[in-house]
Amino acid sequence: MTVTVVGGGLAGAEAAWALAERGMDVELHEMRPAVRTPAHQTGRLAELVCSNSFKSTDLGNAHGLLKDELRRLGSFLLPIADEARVPAGAALAVDREVFSQLAHERLAAHPRIRIVTGEVTALPSPGIIATGPLTSEALAHAILHALSASAEHVRSGRIYPAGTDVGERGSSGAALGEREATALAFYDAIAPIVSRESVDESVVYALSRYGKGDGDDYLNCPMTREEYEAFLAALTTADQFTAHEFDQVPYFEGCLPVEEMARRGPETLRFGPMKPVGLRDPRTGRDPHAVVQLRREDRAGQMWNLVGFQTRLRIPEQQRVFRMIPGLANAEFLRFGSIHRNSYLNSPAYLGPALTAPGDGTLFFAGQLTGVEGYTESLGTGLLAGINLARVRRGMEPAVPPPTTMLGALYRHLREADPRHFQPMNANFGLVEPLELPRKAPKDRKKELLVERARADFGAWLAGLT
Repeated sequence: MTVTVVGGGLAGAEAAWALAERGMDVELHEMRPAVRTPAHQTGRLAELVCSNSFKSTDLGNAHGLLKDELRRLGSFLLPIADEARVPAGAALAVDREVFSQLAHERLAAHPRIRIVTGEVTALPSPGIIATGPLTSEALAHAILHALSASAEHVRSGRIYPAGTDVGERGSSGAALGEREATALAFYDAIAPIVSRESVDESVVYALSRYGKGDGDDYLNCPMTREEYEAFLAALTTADQFTAHEFDQVPYFEGCLPVEEMARRGPETLRFGPMKPVGLRDPRTGRDPHAVVQLRREDRAGQMWNLVGFQTRLRIPEQQRVFRMIPGLANAEFLRFGSIHRNSYLNSPAYLGPALTAPGDGTLFFAGQLTGVEGYTESLGTGLLAGINLARVRRGMEPAVPPPTTMLGALYRHLREADPRHFQPMNANFGLVEPLELPRKAPKDRKKELLVERARADFGAWLAGLT
C-alpha cells in the first residue's frame, strides 16, 4: 500500500512520517537539490528558510496551544525542534542546521519511507501535495488544471510561477499570470543574520522582553530618539528591489518588509519589531526610545537574526542602513535579507473540509500551499493530512478537530473564509469558536477559558479517533 507525498518541507515531512507510522509505504518526493528555489540553501528535508523560531510555547498563546495539540496528535518534528532548541525566552527557536539534519536523517532511516529526488509534474493519487509556497511552475500548472477543471466556484486570483526571484519573470511567467487560476500570490521576505563576533559588546545588552527566559536569549541594540529618526530616514529612502509586480501583488501582513512598515508611519516600527517596552537598559535604568533585537540562530551563538527585519533592500543598502543600528557599525552579514514570491491555493473556493481535491478524496493538500502561514501551522496540516490519508486508505472518513480547538479553527478558516478576500493566516484566538463569558467574568479570564475548552475538546476528539 504505497502512497506519495510531494514536498519535503515541514508539512511533507510530518505527512510522510504519520503515514509510515500507520503502516503505509511512502514515496517522499523532494525536487531539491536537483531543482533549486530562491529561498532554500540545501537539499535537506525540513529546511527552515525564514525565521528559526516556531514561536511561543506558552499555552496562553495561540501558537503555544497549537503546539500542545500537535504534540498530543504525535508530531514528528516538534520533538526534533526540542532537541535542536536554542535559547529564545518563551519561543521555541532552533539551530536550523541541527534541526534539518536530524529530521532528514530520521526520515531517510525509516524503513517505510523512500526519498525520491526530482521534480514532480503530475498530481499523485493517492497522495499529498505539500510543496509549499515555492511550488515549481510545472506542478503549479498541473494543480491549476486539476482544480479549475473540477470546481465551479468563481476564480478569485491569479497564480504566479513560484520559485523565481522578483524581477525574473519571463515569458512563461507572464503567460501563466494572465490566466484565471486557483491560487493567489504574495511576497515573503527574509531577515538578515549577523556574526556575533562583529556585534559591539559595549553598545548592546542581553535581555529578554520582561525578563522571560535566560538573560542572554536576545541581544538588544538601543536607540535614542535622534538615532531612531535618522535610521528611519535612511530606511525609507534606501534603494530596493523593484518590479512592476510589486504594485500588483500584496505582501503577507505577518511578514512585511521593515522598510514597508517604516513607510506606514514614523511610529509603526516602535509599535512593532522595534518596540522598547519590557527592555529597559540594565546599565542605565532607562527605557530606550526604540530597540532592535537580535535572536540567536545557532546553539553556539555565533549567528544572530535581526528580529522582524525582513527586507527587500539591495545588498549594499542593507550594509549601509543596518550598520546605522547601534552595536552593528561593523556588522558582518552571514546572510542578507531577501524577498521572493510565494503562491498559495484559494482553499475556501476549491478544497474540501479536510483539504482534499475536488472529486478526489485520496488527494490531500497541506502546508503553506493551502494558505496557512507559519512553521507550526504548516507542519500541523501535514500531520493531519498524513493521518487522514491513512484513514481513507483503510476505508474511514477523514477526521478534523472541532473549531473550538486551534487546529480545528485553522481548518475551518481554510474551508469557510470568503474566497474573494482570502489571505494566508497564522494561528490566533480570533479563529476559534466564540465563547460566551459569564457577565461578571474578568476579561483576562477569557483566554484561559478558551484554552481550557480547547484542550478538553481536543482530548475528546482525539479519543474518538480509530
